[in-house]
Amino acid sequence: MIERVKFSTFLIFVALWVAAVYAPVTHWAWGGGETLNFGEMDFAGGTVVHINAGVAGLVVALILGRRKDYGKTAIKPFSPVLVALGAALLWFGWFGFNAGSELAADGVAASAFLVTNVAASLGVIGWLVAEWIMFKKATLVGGASGAIAGLVAITPAAGSAGVEGAIILGLVAGILGFIGVSKLKPMLKIDDSLDAFWVHGLVGIWGSIATAIFIADYAMAENYDMAAQIVSQLKAIALTIVYSGVVTAIVFYIAAALTGGGRVDEETESKGLDETVHGEKALNL
Repeated sequence: MIERVKFSTFLIFVALWVAAVYAPVTHWAWGGGETLNFGEMDFAGGTVVHINAGVAGLVVALILGRRKDYGKTAIKPFSPVLVALGAALLWFGWFGFNAGSELAADGVAASAFLVTNVAASLGVIGWLVAEWIMFKKATLVGGASGAIAGLVAITPAAGSAGVEGAIILGLVAGILGFIGVSKLKPMLKIDDSLDAFWVHGLVGIWGSIATAIFIADYAMAENYDMAAQIVSQLKAIALTIVYSGVVTAIVFYIAAALTGGGRVDEETESKGLDETVHGEKALNL
């Protein structure tokens, strides 16, 4: 929703969204209660973070509508250098995100650290291979996006997948994210500015389902029922999509009503929010 939402609307929306959407979904997955908990496996936030936020981003993008130049002129990343830097920081931080979810310095944490790196690496490869096949180019922004896709996919499975599973998870994630951004997004003409749904939501769905499939030997219980676990994952995914979609729309309309409409005027959008709203102008790095 960047480049078109009011800053005041954004602040109120974020506060409401964390309380009304993020907190309940977190509790269902990790709160320990039985209500609306389907026994899903989500080690570090597949449904809680990625599907949840990806769906929310898609809903708000639909409510706000497309940027005025969307589909008319090419809207390219502001700076591939900053994209790569941001991806590098995310990749590094994700080790704490995934391995740290074990809340202990043990073998599971070490394995989560390892498979996180493997999936991210294969995500890069998957995206770049798909990009080369489709456009005969391999881009820095594409590689960065593939890394994030791989990280997203391994997040729910970091505590249970082995290296072999992480390879497949990451590779498919990179390819799936690329297809979402390059094919599905233009087909649906949804202006998801930062590809939140395609890289986090869509890939998050893949990762959550694959969590039930790629279980390492050390994590495999003797009575493990893969089919039943896949059903549990699908139930949790469906609940997250429906709840996040509906409640996100409600809280955004509330935030927009409190701020006189959620979208900036056409002149502000044309000049850019950095300069008109925040009084800053970015250097062209």
